Amino acid sequence: MRNIMLFKPINWSRLLAVLTMCMLVAGMSIDAEAQANKRPPRKPRPAAQKPAEKKAATKKTATPAEQKPSEIELPYNSNDCMFAIQLQNDKPYGPTTMPMGAGRVQEIVADKQHPNIFEREHNTVWYKFKAPYNGMLEISIVQRSEWDDYDFLVYKNTGAYFPNQVMQNKVNPLAVNMGGVDSVALGVNALKTGNAKNKAKPATPAKTKNQDTPVFEMEAAAKPHIGMRVDATDKMLTKKEFGGFIKSIPVRMGEEYYIVLDNVSGNGMGHTITVSVHADAYEPLVVFYDRKARRYVDVDLMIIERGTGGVERPIVKDQHYRGGKLKFVPGFNYTLYAKRDGYFSVFKEFNARELMHRGDTMMMFRLERTERGSTFPIKDIYFEDGEATLIANYDSVLMDYVAMFRNHPDITFLVKGYVQSYGVNTEADMLLSLERAKAVKQYFVDKGIKADRITVSGMTKNEIKRAASAALEKGAGFSGVKVELIITGKLGDVQ
Repeated sequence: MRNIMLFKPINWSRLLAVLTMCMLVAGMSIDAEAQANKRPPRKPRPAAQKPAEKKAATKKTATPAEQKPSEIELPYNSNDCMFAIQLQNDKPYGPTTMPMGAGRVQEIVADKQHPNIFEREHNTVWYKFKAPYNGMLEISIVQRSEWDDYDFLVYKNTGAYFPNQVMQNKVNPLAVNMGGVDSVALGVNALKTGNAKNKAKPATPAKTKNQDTPVFEMEAAAKPHIGMRVDATDKMLTKKEFGGFIKSIPVRMGEEYYIVLDNVSGNGMGHTITVSVHADAYEPLVVFYDRKARRYVDVDLMIIERGTGGVERPIVKDQHYRGGKLKFVPGFNYTLYAKRDGYFSVFKEFNARELMHRGDTMMMFRLERTERGSTFPIKDIYFEDGEATLIANYDSVLMDYVAMFRNHPDITFLVKGYVQSYGVNTEADMLLSLERAKAVKQYFVDKGIKADRITVSGMTKNEIKRAASAALEKGAGFSGVKVELIITGKLGDVQ
């Protein structure tokens, strides 16, 4: 007898419903997991705290994001020569993010004829720099991690096909610094400081005795500082050598140089690079002084350097300049312009060589307030005896005040004249002092200051009598002030 197997007919609609239900459940699980990943974990309810603990818990602590120093994001194509980052003289660039890869083109590859360059690019960034004057090229590269291994080469730009010439090894670097990191020394130093595990621990402020200025001390091994210096002795550092600095190379104004910086470390950090030209220069301390408050103040400062051929470049552009040493190179002319609300702006043109001959170590500019009642006594101008005619070097003296009032066209002022009198003819002396004030006003008007901004006055009868009495009886002599400028307000003010 043949065995016959009987199959129960399939309920297709029921099977379809089951499959749909499974798919829905699976989808809900995936969504729930995704939402769980997006949603921050629920914080456990804190245990009861004592009053002292509650007070301590309310103190805000910085998050890791707040503690992280600001970084300059390296452009994604800066690891290729054609897209080199332009550097400015004496201006640090960084701290940067870490260089990533060799870029689209592997421009530097060592061969038998050129062994003293990178065997290949690892994590590279290209910079370029144009020398503003003749001197010795100096480079400072401060690594953010002591465990990185940065190398660099310096090339002189040879023209439009420079990137191709570098790639084909047709141009040699003028400077080579491929000195390795002495990992043994770093390890010993890290063990001494207890930071063998903390590879990049940030600096923390150490308390000083007066608690005014924190001093930052490295808690990890000292960050490697490499580059080029005038006082260095090594002309080149190859892969087999340890070291940080190589000797500077001479450069001339207008020449352009390329610096390729490569980090051999695969998981490294960024850096800060500063390029400058070392030259015999005048480096005074430049400050701005409020004479009335007797203190130094910060200003919005712009200094333009002018070289041969009319080439200009700003060497300082700082909205909150608080004073410091600045470098002025002989053979260059400079224009300084400083301003601050509530003060007359400062405008000064000078040549660095003239300043060097004077030998001053400080350039202090006095800031004069624009408030009503501010006075400017002028002594170094002269008149003909008994007349109101200006003589001698009055132009060089008064032009500083002309520039001051030109930059503030809303300021009004009074010109008050003075005379040396024994009180014999007070009426004549009063008239002469007024005429001298008018002569100075006319000078300002001739130089472009509107006449409606200027009022004039001379000495009063009592002022002349007091001055004459002081000179005759007390032996004090006459005042040296010839003219006084007094701020009276602003145009449109109600007197």
